[in-house]
This record gives sequence, C-alpha cells and structure tokens, in this order.
Amino acid sequence: MTNDVKESFSADSPPAPAALAAKVRTLAPSMTRSMQRVAEAVAGDPAGCAALTVTGLAELTGTSEATVVRTARLLGYPGYRDLRLALAGLAAHQQSGRAPAVTADIAVDDPIADVVAKLAYDEQQTLADTAAGLDTVQLGAAVAAAATARRIDVYGVGASSLVGQDLAQKLLRIGLIAHAHTDPHLAVTNAVQLRPGDVAIAITHSGSTGDVIEPLRVAFDHGATTIAITGRPDGPVTQYADHILTTSTARESELRPAAMSSRTSQLLVVDCLFIGVAQRTYETAAPALSASYEALAHRHSPRSR
Repeated sequence: MTNDVKESFSADSPPAPAALAAKVRTLAPSMTRSMQRVAEAVAGDPAGCAALTVTGLAELTGTSEATVVRTARLLGYPGYRDLRLALAGLAAHQQSGRAPAVTADIAVDDPIADVVAKLAYDEQQTLADTAAGLDTVQLGAAVAAAATARRIDVYGVGASSLVGQDLAQKLLRIGLIAHAHTDPHLAVTNAVQLRPGDVAIAITHSGSTGDVIEPLRVAFDHGATTIAITGRPDGPVTQYADHILTTSTARESELRPAAMSSRTSQLLVVDCLFIGVAQRTYETAAPALSASYEALAHRHSPRSR
C-alpha cells in the first residue's frame, strides 16, 4: 500500500468503534499475512482481544508486538491502547443487542423468508461499512471535478458496467455530458479525446480489471481528472486515479458472488457523487431534471400516442 493510500484511511481522530469492523474488511486484503491474523482476531472477538495486552494479542495471533502496533496504526489508531478502547466499545455495541445475529451465509435449503432476512441484513451492513470507510475529502474533490467537467466518461465491465450506466444516466438528466463505456475498445478510443477539464471515472471492485484500468490510464495520461471507485484502495487502478472512493469489501458466498454485494456499495458511492454534483450545479441541474421529468411524462401520456 502506498503512503497516499495509507493517508487516505488515516483520520485526525481514531475511527469510531462501529467503523472498526468495516475498516478491517476493507484493508485486510492489502495487509501482510501476519497483520491479517491480528485484524481477523480483533474483528472476530473484540471483547476477548480488548482484554489482552499487546503481548497477549501477539501471542494469540502468533505474531510480534510490532506487528500488532503496526496493524493498529493501519486501522487508524495512534497505538494499541486506542485500539483496545475501540474494541471494548465494539464489544459493548454487540452485547447491547443492536447487532443482529443473522449472517448472510445462505444455504441451498434455506426457507425463502430466511433468504430475505439474510440478504436484507447483508445489504444494510454493506452500506454501513461503505459509509464508514468513505473518505469525504476525496469525495468532495471528486464532486468538485465532476461538477465543472466539460465531459465525463465512465468505465466499467460486468456488474460494474450497470453501476456506470446508472451514474451516466443520472448526470445526463441534470444537463451534464456523460457517457458510460462498456466496450473496452471504445472506452480507450474515447479516453484519447479527453483533456484537462474532463473527468474519467473507473468502477472496479477488484481494482485490477484491465479493461477498466487501461482507459483510465489513457485518460490520466491525457490530463483528465481521474476517479477510481474500488474495493481495493491499493489495487492497480489507483495508480492512475487522482481521487479514490473506496467501497466495502464484499462478503462472498457460493450463492451470492461478489458482484452482487459489491454493486450495493458501488451504487451508494455513485449516489453520493451524483447528489454532490447536483447540489453544486443546482441552478442548472434543477431545471434540467424538471425538463426530463416533463418529457418522460409527456411520452407516456395518452395524448402523445
């Protein structure tokens, strides 16, 4: 992980206890294996780990005291003492009964009512995790760039392409010039036309989708402001991103692939970006949105047929 990525996850004050689990899920894939063991331990048993000294946690995870301290700092805490306080708070939150016991591990023979309950809980948790980990400074900078852009290109493939199309359609309805590119060849040929003052947005949960990275690289090289919406803040896509908007790491299962749960967090980030742009361009966005509503209403009215 680069220093820039580390800094994007470091706040002036330690994250709230409720955000700890979200940070672990987001950052764990980019940690060393020894740091992952520490992170998994504190997320899995916050009450038990809160009672341990730094030496005790190091022994429990088969790591060193230095690794424990480094993990605490990567998660946003000045030291292990601060992490222990957060763990105690998280444990109290869970014991209060506010955290549902249901998980999203759907079995092939689950009743449909259980499927609904598990998916609903997982969707809620994914949104909460994404909100907790989203850097509002990065988001504000992305909003500012998009609000004044001459043109906005959005890149995504697979499930991410659906999210990209959703964003482009929203921006079009408030009067901005926005295009979602799902064909990788067209994406690159369009990226070549971008220049300073334009914006390119790449959406990739893994952060390593070549068909998305390549047009973003081209846009970056041509001077456009680039934005990455990704679940991996240390992924290859971020080396060509001026601004990084992080989504929650998906909890994948056999019956629910990552594409489903990652899409939920991506849509939240897209909606936050869109609302921010609409706020900044309200004088032109509001009339444009009204005009689009009227046009659609007229199209579906009996008289227009």
